[in-house]
Amino acid sequence: MPQMAPILWLNLVIMFLITFIVFIVMNYYISVPKKIESSSAEIGIVEKIWKW
Repeated sequence: MPQMAPILWLNLVIMFLITFIVFIVMNYYISVPKKIESSSAEIGIVEKIWKW
């Protein structure tokens, strides 16, 4: 069974790393962030009266 030379293993690792980095970058830039429209009237503060 033939064996791979160390330089071929290095090329294989570099190829997988480049593929992984390209995949991560594409996933980061392909999603469009949604704008959150917040209104101060929608946010309500509920005060609780604690009886100890």
